[in-house]
Amino acid sequence: MTRILVIDDRIDIRLSLTMLLNDNDYQPQEAESLDAGKKALACFDFSLVLLDMNYALDTTSGEEGLSFLSWMKSKDISIPVIAMTAWSNVELAVKAMQLGATDFIEKPWKNKRLLQVISQQLAYQKLQSQNIKLKQQLKQAPKSEYIWRSDCMLSLMEEIKTVANTDVSILLTGDNGTGKSELASYIHQLSPRKAEALISVNMGSISESLFESEMFGHKKGAFTDARSRRIGRFELAEQGSLFLDEIANISLSQQAKLLRVLESGEYEILGSSQTCQTDIRIISATNGDINQLIQQELFREDLYYRLNTIEFCVPSLKDRRLDIIPLTEFFIKKYAHQYHRSEFSLSHSAQQALMDYHWPGNIRELNHLIERAVLLAKGEEIGLDDLHLSNKPDNQEFPLMTLEAAEIKLIKTVLDKTAQNVPKAAEVLGLTKSSLYRRIDKFGLSI
Repeated sequence: MTRILVIDDRIDIRLSLTMLLNDNDYQPQEAESLDAGKKALACFDFSLVLLDMNYALDTTSGEEGLSFLSWMKSKDISIPVIAMTAWSNVELAVKAMQLGATDFIEKPWKNKRLLQVISQQLAYQKLQSQNIKLKQQLKQAPKSEYIWRSDCMLSLMEEIKTVANTDVSILLTGDNGTGKSELASYIHQLSPRKAEALISVNMGSISESLFESEMFGHKKGAFTDARSRRIGRFELAEQGSLFLDEIANISLSQQAKLLRVLESGEYEILGSSQTCQTDIRIISATNGDINQLIQQELFREDLYYRLNTIEFCVPSLKDRRLDIIPLTEFFIKKYAHQYHRSEFSLSHSAQQALMDYHWPGNIRELNHLIERAVLLAKGEEIGLDDLHLSNKPDNQEFPLMTLEAAEIKLIKTVLDKTAQNVPKAAEVLGLTKSSLYRRIDKFGLSI
């Protein structure tokens, strides 16, 4: 129900407004003074304020009401305010509007007119909020659906369908590049929340200092660089779904803040003391071994249980062999259309090479490989030479070493190959930039 704050020092006025608002399905809250109004705004979320402009100290000039509007402006409280006074004049109305009032009503009011103004202001405020959200959401092109052939994927998709139409939290695990973000979108589209937004956030890319601002939003002036209001990911995803990718890459302090929201459904916008309620569905993903991280005390067990009510492991591309050629043809058609090129056929030798390849980068690697091949192919057929596949076979022998030593060696090799370019090396390794920096710090590598 829409909550409206009524600020007036006359009890009969407050009573009349309260009865009118109640009868029209609004939730009024009374404040007998401007100080009481300030306290109410600090403690509760209101959709609109009905503000009397004149009080006991000055019953005609409206100065007290103007002072209250100035206070709201200084606190960046951007909700509609309808100014009300029995001593209205054009000059007072103009001053009130300049200080943030959105409309002006003269006492005694006409109920029909007042309700109309309230309705208009609430509708306008909702439209403004939606516009802010739309500006912050990345526009995504509609995606064509690929129909899986492999038994492991058909089984996974059936399992997902059984829980997608609920609000249960889902954790997707599996190697980098296996398509976890696409599955998150699929889950959202099968859910009752599909008409609302699916907001995706790469948790590994959010710095410690910006975590609360990114996730919960901030008010203008909340910190030095907060020059405008920012809507956080939780608010953007309200009544929809929030996809937390690379969830294992966040720090313990970030985990604690996230856990609090998931447990209570409550959070505060930076710069505001008001508590917000959230109504979203959580989908998360990781390529890390969370159980190992829990044993190492790098991941909170209680957060893990909040995230993985249902856990699905997404198989690697090499385990979906029936899909390798059909998926390749799907990507060829997609990129031929995107780049306005004729559709290509796939040579027999190229098909055999694709089937023999070990796919360390999974679907993401295949996707990038085919995009490049479509762009660079000269004939009507994509051949083996167009693919630029590695010649190293899947059963290549490696020297015996610890997993940590192998990771260090791989990171050093990729950094050397990319001329110490961390963002590019991170892309090759299938990591976020911040994840790679953490490993560089962990292993004491020089760049």
